[in-house]
Amino acid sequence: MSKQESPYVDGTCVDGTELPGFHNLLGYRQAHWEENEAVIELKLQPRHLNLGGVIHGGVLTSLLDIAMAQAGTHCAFPGRMRRAITLSLTTTFTGQCSGGTIRVTGRKRAGGARIFNSTGEVHDDKGNLLAIAEGTFRIRSGSDKPEGVPI
Repeated sequence: MSKQESPYVDGTCVDGTELPGFHNLLGYRQAHWEENEAVIELKLQPRHLNLGGVIHGGVLTSLLDIAMAQAGTHCAFPGRMRRAITLSLTTTFTGQCSGGTIRVTGRKRAGGARIFNSTGEVHDDKGNLLAIAEGTFRIRSGSDKPEGVPI
């Protein structure tokens, strides 16, 4: 399967505009994206930490949600994308970190024409597992075709 140049690079879209809404607030970078797999990275900043000084569970869950949805919505057509909505998401936290860069990997595991399942993992830059997740997603109308919709 072909790899796609991501529409997201270092907190901005390829066209130079900022990531939309909540994505911009998180400030992640697309490291890899191909059919059935997406990887995003986040350099931790103070805004990503909880009151205890470690990465907030909401940040981990949000990044897992994004990467796992992307795993089932790869689009090989430049300037276009496919979209999905989350139907269910379960996250288990397995570790903590307070600095460095985390790597979030989402993998599509199964699915039909509109509904798919993905799993995800988050690792710190030392390879420690911070969280795992499972989710079910639904392809949004217009995104069910391989060419997706305009970005």
